[in-house]
Amino acid sequence: MNVIVVGGGGREHAIIWAVAQSSLQPDIFALPGNGGTAQLATNVNIPVDDLDAIVTFAKEKSADLVIVGPEAPLCAGLVDRLEDAGITAFGPSRSAALIEGDKAFAKSIMRTAGIPTAEARVFRDCELAKGYVASRESGLVVKASGLAAGKGVTVCSEPSEALLALESIMLDKQFGQAGDTVIVEEKLTGEELSVLALVDGQTIHVLETAQDHKAVGEGDTGPNTGGMGAYSPAPIATEDVMRQVEKDVLVPLVDAMRNESRPYRGVLYAGLMLTPAGPKVLEFNCRFGDPEAQAILMRLEGDLLEILLACAQGRLADVSFGWSEKSSICVVMCAEGYPGSYRKGLSIQGLDNVRDGFAGDVVVFHAGTMQDGPGVVSSGGRVLGVTALGTDLKQAAARAYEAVDMIHFDGAFVRRDIGHRAM
Repeated sequence: MNVIVVGGGGREHAIIWAVAQSSLQPDIFALPGNGGTAQLATNVNIPVDDLDAIVTFAKEKSADLVIVGPEAPLCAGLVDRLEDAGITAFGPSRSAALIEGDKAFAKSIMRTAGIPTAEARVFRDCELAKGYVASRESGLVVKASGLAAGKGVTVCSEPSEALLALESIMLDKQFGQAGDTVIVEEKLTGEELSVLALVDGQTIHVLETAQDHKAVGEGDTGPNTGGMGAYSPAPIATEDVMRQVEKDVLVPLVDAMRNESRPYRGVLYAGLMLTPAGPKVLEFNCRFGDPEAQAILMRLEGDLLEILLACAQGRLADVSFGWSEKSSICVVMCAEGYPGSYRKGLSIQGLDNVRDGFAGDVVVFHAGTMQDGPGVVSSGGRVLGVTALGTDLKQAAARAYEAVDMIHFDGAFVRRDIGHRAM
């Protein structure tokens, strides 16, 4: 069985790690993959934005399933292209992926479906946006409407900060065309929660919960990143909370998408704030979170390949799977300077020591690495996701940080408080 995983980050390494354990014994190809996926799959140097080359390669390999990891090729219509070529693909269509690719669209459909979310205004003119912000007296959140690699959100304590964010996004083009349209919304208070579900257009299967840490600094301070770490399960996700999320968020959204002739298939990621008034949606994503995927997939008890294949084929109701009672924590090791400029090509030492020292309870998922002869060097800002299991979050964290301290590259840094909100 030939399986292709599109992407080269920590999320894709985690997916490949889980798929490689399938009883279907797949031959896996990573496009383009990284230094970690090379140990489990055949890396093929095809960029995620070269849709023509991906489709051609999938046809050449008679791929049984293509799993699309990142949001950019999903929003560009890769799943549509693959299905038009007769290839089964896991992920939403281009029209459904707008739930992440266009935050203005997401706000619109949430209003239509009655999904609780922050009060917001959409602007395409910077001066109009600044006029609105100047009329506000409390904190605001400014978001680039398009894709910005998880970094297009600025949380502002004062309207004056929001004015600076608008200029950076709309005038200085910090995120390019992704900032042509912005969302200005109220700043919600509460704890954040990530809820991911598999959806095959009709059936919804909610996955285990997770919380991530976006801010670069300890105590959740500093600029947002693609994610500095995550943990699963999230203690704040009580049975009552999860029932409310499924009833008020997931089901209405899936129904609304189907009613708009853009049925949703793939991973539906709801980023939520648990406010005093109940859960409210901060954002939707159209793929596994990164690093949430690493923490969640470490706890999966089931055949991920069979699960994703069933989801892509519209028969999610036919498969069942469970979850380990253990807790997991993923700690992201970053290159010095991230999320700003950083060096690449840094030699990474100590990976073998981790692999040999924890009897499978710790897995190092590669995010920004590449092979360099017999070794591995850094190629991104988020370099590794050191992920550990434990009987509880405290033990998982202790193992993860013990493993972190065994790995070395110049300027490496981590947050030392991943999971602090739960512990």
